[in-house]
Amino acid sequence: MITSDRMAAVDRNAEAVGVPRKQLMESSGNALAAVVKEETPEGGRVEIVAGRGNNGGDAFVAARFLEDYDVTVRLLGRPETITTEIARENWEALETGEYDARTVTDSADLALDAPDTVVDAMLGTGITGALREPERTGAEIINDADATVVSVDIPSGMDADTGNVGGTAPNAPDGSGAIAVEADRVVTFHDLKPGLEGRSDVTVADIGIPDAAERFVGPGDLLQLGRDPTAHKGDFGRVVVVGGGPYTGAPALSSIAALRAGADLVFCCVPEAVADEVQGYSPDLIVDAYAGERFRPARVEDALETANEYDADTVLLGPGLGDAEETLDAAREFLTRYEGDVVVDADAIQVVPDTLPREGETLCTPHQGELVAMGGPRSDDHDERAELVTEFAANLGVTLLVKGAYDVISNGDETRLNRTGNPGMTVGGTGDVLAGATAALASTLDGLDAAAIAAYANGSAGDMAVEEKGYGLLASDLPDRLPEAMWGERS
Repeated sequence: MITSDRMAAVDRNAEAVGVPRKQLMESSGNALAAVVKEETPEGGRVEIVAGRGNNGGDAFVAARFLEDYDVTVRLLGRPETITTEIARENWEALETGEYDARTVTDSADLALDAPDTVVDAMLGTGITGALREPERTGAEIINDADATVVSVDIPSGMDADTGNVGGTAPNAPDGSGAIAVEADRVVTFHDLKPGLEGRSDVTVADIGIPDAAERFVGPGDLLQLGRDPTAHKGDFGRVVVVGGGPYTGAPALSSIAALRAGADLVFCCVPEAVADEVQGYSPDLIVDAYAGERFRPARVEDALETANEYDADTVLLGPGLGDAEETLDAAREFLTRYEGDVVVDADAIQVVPDTLPREGETLCTPHQGELVAMGGPRSDDHDERAELVTEFAANLGVTLLVKGAYDVISNGDETRLNRTGNPGMTVGGTGDVLAGATAALASTLDGLDAAAIAAYANGSAGDMAVEEKGYGLLASDLPDRLPEAMWGERS
């Protein structure tokens, strides 16, 4: 089963691994036509009511596979308003091929000519809420038709993820009169959508999306990074970085990376002995110092106060803390007492199993050695490693981002791999950048998506850096490239 957002990501990822969306649309249209043929008498009449997106594009393709039938395609709107290039190309193919393709610019003019089968291709999985015109009138006319109704991907007006109609529960009374197309058959693509679960009239069509489009993180995953233009400061995350002491660069790199990855506010909680040095890395850092020269149990209360005072969405614990026994004791106590979401990195990772289960979400970013130190598996084969990490994450009840040539990201239920990055990123500090980016994204996304996107973006930033600088790159080369890695590939 796959949600609408995840389906959009997988569709985009398929293109990135060499299967273009135009090819997928051709396969979708062919699969749709096969079901229409099952439902329509030989030589029967088929009416296609199509919207202006890719859902309509699938139906335009289907029309070409239905030449032995009497087919009329009715586009709701003007051809120049078709929203995607591939759907527009398939509409133009109908016009050039002199198919019966008509436009409906006023819903009052929409009428069907005694069809045996009606294809509902008005709206796809990415549309939610009550139907508006002209689709609402289209749904009413389709529902009134004395014909078999075949919907493309999801009945128009139904939420693909919930099965709700116009914001109400399925079949529930609704004062606004919300409706959806009442389909006799649904042809959905690649995998079942949650809103269709339990229906016996659904055909799930394999359209040739490769497993790699789901298994590997890709540019489609970046589609989650949209922003509301009316947003305010803090809406995209408050991160508190608890780190530093023996090392000063690590918490600074993590904090700067969190800002570059989109967090609105980042607070760097470090010992006062190194606060000025950490602040010196960037004027953008907000440094909150506590007494002493390293993180000790006596200073846990200070870190908790910082996290709570600044209303942290995510705390990043670990960068530069070191592995002194008293520091590990402090990290253990902080994780036990703090009830919010945390990303744990570096030496602090080894104490995580002692603190579970926790109230908030726990996301760890170990390399192979750190994974073993927390009791996890070791494997050099990425497929075997993925299976072992999945099992370990499930046993712990955490999300893991295990760094390597192929990063493995798993919450125990779902696992993804990331293959961006290069050998130049073995230089010290790149993990601190990754941890900061992960914390920023975990402020607004669930842990699995945050870790997957952070791994992909961090590796992409490293690829950009090595292309320019060769294998002499520095970890500090990565943060400035994170914005392009995250938002430059969202088309």
